[in-house]
Amino acid sequence: MDTAAPAIEIGLNAVIVAVTHPTPLVLTIEGTAHGEPESLPFGPFDPLHHRTFEIGLRAWVEQQTALRLGYVEQLYTYGDRGRHAQPGDRGPHVVSVGYLALARQSPESELVLERARARWRPWYDYFPWEDWRQGRPTLLDEVILPALDAWAKAPGAAGDRARASRRQDRLRLSFGGDGNLWDEERALERYELCYEAGLLAEAERDGRPLVPGLDARPYLGRAMQHDHRRILATAITRLRGKLKYRPVIFELMPDVFTLTELQRTVEAISGRHLHKQNFRRLVETTELVEPTGATTTRTGGRPAALFRFRRQVLRERPAPGLRVGVR
Repeated sequence: MDTAAPAIEIGLNAVIVAVTHPTPLVLTIEGTAHGEPESLPFGPFDPLHHRTFEIGLRAWVEQQTALRLGYVEQLYTYGDRGRHAQPGDRGPHVVSVGYLALARQSPESELVLERARARWRPWYDYFPWEDWRQGRPTLLDEVILPALDAWAKAPGAAGDRARASRRQDRLRLSFGGDGNLWDEERALERYELCYEAGLLAEAERDGRPLVPGLDARPYLGRAMQHDHRRILATAITRLRGKLKYRPVIFELMPDVFTLTELQRTVEAISGRHLHKQNFRRLVETTELVEPTGATTTRTGGRPAALFRFRRQVLRERPAPGLRVGVR
């Protein structure tokens, strides 16, 4: 009898986010086989060369993509059995340490990215129901919510009514309704509900049954390899929350910017439209920016004042952020 302990391999997954024009982008790697979905950038942790996980992450990202990361934060450790392994596999079990990393696109990195089969892709390609900037997505009311409602009301094991009730409670909290507001910080919970209900391509791949009454799985955004879309949902949730109590948004901004550009970047990440005057009043109140004295005409209208991040705020209070509300 083979009593050897299974081999474990530690990898580092990076959710690398940038914002352009103003679209939230995530760096992805093309699948190696035809038709294989994209993955997040992934590199092994080498303890002989890197003292910490973060040092290793920064090193291989710069080596593979020519991107110099700004803000980096550890998200979670993903090690569930089955996330990479398939029945009969003899290879090591892969445990991934997920990271959220913020970057700025640079022309010099594009050729390197192309060689690495990497590309920037809008993160709403993977989560179309999370983008409320043009109003409530029709996908919610036409497809997602009817399917989830049917799943929530379906009898559980042995007619477990308590289980069905918990599903309905989770649905109301995650997607709003019955007095609950849509909370942009529940992106991960919404993804996991869609997965549990069998609505996603990843659920079909993992053998989860489809919602009773549906003939086919709907198309709910692009799939990713393994559990990488779940890791991306974790990063979206974390970054949306961080906006409210840390000045991380400025890691995604150029050194100088207009208030309109700042607002559009916040809207891109949060997935919601913000009232212009309320946003400017919020920026003034928080004192996160300061005028440079210069103007620009790149917005296409009258000259707009240019601002920069006021770094002194980091010494003045412990939680400087833009507390945009929920609806």
